[in-house]
Amino acid sequence: MAKLAYTLIMILAAGMFASAQTAPEAEVRLLADGFRFTEGPAVDRDGNIYFTDQPDNRILKWSVADEKLSVFMENTGRANGLYFDRQGNIISCSDMDNEIWKIAPDGSHTVLVSDIDGKKLNGPNDLWVRPDNGIYFTDPLYRRDYWTRSPKMQPDGEFVYFLTPDHKKVVCVDSETEKPNGIVGSPDGKRLYVSDIQAGKTYVYDIQADGLLKNKKLFTAMGSDGMTIDSSGNVFLTGRGVTVFNPDGEKIAHIPVDAPWTANVCFGGKDMKTLFITASTCLYSVKMNVAGVTNSTK
Repeated sequence: MAKLAYTLIMILAAGMFASAQTAPEAEVRLLADGFRFTEGPAVDRDGNIYFTDQPDNRILKWSVADEKLSVFMENTGRANGLYFDRQGNIISCSDMDNEIWKIAPDGSHTVLVSDIDGKKLNGPNDLWVRPDNGIYFTDPLYRRDYWTRSPKMQPDGEFVYFLTPDHKKVVCVDSETEKPNGIVGSPDGKRLYVSDIQAGKTYVYDIQADGLLKNKKLFTAMGSDGMTIDSSGNVFLTGRGVTVFNPDGEKIAHIPVDAPWTANVCFGGKDMKTLFITASTCLYSVKMNVAGVTNSTK
């Protein structure tokens, strides 16, 4: 595939930003291609990007220092969404057996969630890890041809869950979603954003200290596959390219991506000012002026 470069089309209104989000003459850059379907980008403490080639059951690493691609892990339990905790472990939505995994830097893993009250999850899809290691995750049903279990083992709906910081208890925090998918928390840890992709809506909630959610309200009438957020609280939704909304839910930018489907996004790089995009068979990046946020600490 030829190298792709597209100048961003910015939709900026006066007063929405102290400065433009994107770096001058920012372009969408193709970093790697030839995958079956890319998903779940997550950033480590050095700014490197880990992402999944979900059909091929592997996690890959894009090193920002030398711009090299390598395979971090095979046999990932069909990992989809990823997120780093503060200890440098990858938390994975691994839907081979519909589990949440904790993957150590050496590639060994621990199953954090295998079932809820004896029922397997539908298929954990995306997640966000709080600074205290509490984990919010979405559990939509996308039927996989590699499943053999009975549908009777599944929950009664497609919900949003919270795994407590001690990783001992899973609580349903929203049972009224049709098909929850993308999820991310605000930099201050006070708000949670969840996309109900089937309903075509994204909601915002207030996070309580015990992990429960309150004051659910519509953030924007757009669904999303994956999501990320920057240090100013702007929310990035995916699907047909990347669409950016300010904290009030107003659309302020659109980043076109030359791919059938844009699955997910995250910030990375040494200064956290590069947006990495997993889209169909490719990994892209674009330079930004605004920085993202990460759970990882040096």
